[in-house]
Amino acid sequence: MFEEMRRRDKRLTDEEMLDIMSTAEYGLLSTFGENGYPYGVPVNYVFKDGNIYFHTALSGHKLDNVAFNSKVSFCVVKDVELIPEDINTKFKSVISFGEVKEVPENEKSEIYILFLKKFSKEFIKDGLEYIKNEGAKAKVLRIEVIHMTAKGKK
Repeated sequence: MFEEMRRRDKRLTDEEMLDIMSTAEYGLLSTFGENGYPYGVPVNYVFKDGNIYFHTALSGHKLDNVAFNSKVSFCVVKDVELIPEDINTKFKSVISFGEVKEVPENEKSEIYILFLKKFSKEFIKDGLEYIKNEGAKAKVLRIEVIHMTAKGKK
């Protein structure tokens, strides 16, 4: 179903892949819309148990596209370093494919807390108050990953 990585010499290990997914700050979510155009948008995310979680407003372009076609790709890139003298770039990247599902209301707080721990660990108390007051004003979505590959140039 998915093509093999063309540059197998750049394939990263599963451990490296999981490290990238656990530590990168954002990824590019790519969806496909009813208008026939792809849509790529950067989102903050957390990675847990092989799934990718992100939050979004209650309406908008992402949700419209996901309602049309729940199959998405998600790309993360980190540790980018230009090598001008080599006319090249060092990087690590992961590309995932999966289907988006909405996280039920009773599970949202758990995912919001993961966001706090990743992005605002010095402000957990304030973050918990924010979640209590504002959490219902957003949706949390899960990408159930069915294929993931990692590559890089070291």
